[in-house]
Amino acid sequence: MTGAEALATAVPQLQAAGVEGAARDARLLLAHALDLAPDRLILILTDPLPPAALARFHANLAERARRRPLSQIIGQRMFWGRMFRITKDVLDPRPETETLVAAALRLPFASVLDLGTGSGAILLTLLAERPDATGLGTDVSPAALDVAQDNARLLAVPRARFRQSDWFAGVEGRFDLIVSNPPYIAASEMASLAPEVRDWEPHVALTPGGDGLDPCRAIAGGVLAHLAPGGTLMVEIGPAQGQAVQAMFRAAGLMAVTTLADLDRRDRVVQGRAPQG
Repeated sequence: MTGAEALATAVPQLQAAGVEGAARDARLLLAHALDLAPDRLILILTDPLPPAALARFHANLAERARRRPLSQIIGQRMFWGRMFRITKDVLDPRPETETLVAAALRLPFASVLDLGTGSGAILLTLLAERPDATGLGTDVSPAALDVAQDNARLLAVPRARFRQSDWFAGVEGRFDLIVSNPPYIAASEMASLAPEVRDWEPHVALTPGGDGLDPCRAIAGGVLAHLAPGGTLMVEIGPAQGQAVQAMFRAAGLMAVTTLADLDRRDRVVQGRAPQG
């Protein structure tokens, strides 16, 4: 079987399973099975596939048809132009989270704290873009911290430290910038999520239960003890949570509280600044 023939049978299989972007995913899975860069795949589509590569392709295709996320199958995901290692223990970094990164990079900061760091995508991107900055990433999950530390090594960002902590519980000191993509999905919304998210990603990183806002309450409640004077807090939110989280930030004593929209014009990030005094 040639590469082109393998793709011709794979795409309908993924489409029948309800996979969006079936053709794209089939090509990425085939490139992964051949250990090729995706842009090199076209060069070998008319060649017979090695039996071992074809077997890998079929096995991974079956996993994708089960709606296992592509990033978990191939073990990586591109975020802000860099490749991050991804496992079942961390969220798949999403394009909308780049809204937070873009806004943070418009600010001056020499130190950053990433609460609930997961794969480390936010923290390591910020530090890679700011070579003079240092940062701390925290997570309640030891398995997630292992992934983040691996990504720090792979991306050669030695200025990142990692610590197991439940929000601010294990954090000392103050930071110019505090960022977080906390679990914010309400319990009532979980059933409506795509199978790739609902059935495969770690629920502890998706939802805290209830209305989804308890992590934001914890972050707002402890933030002034850890923000430097004039420092900024940025938190990713669900599209309907902007007003509620803004109210929390203002009640906590933050100033200049605003909500930023993602590229789809949905509320995505709430930010606020600590007083200068």
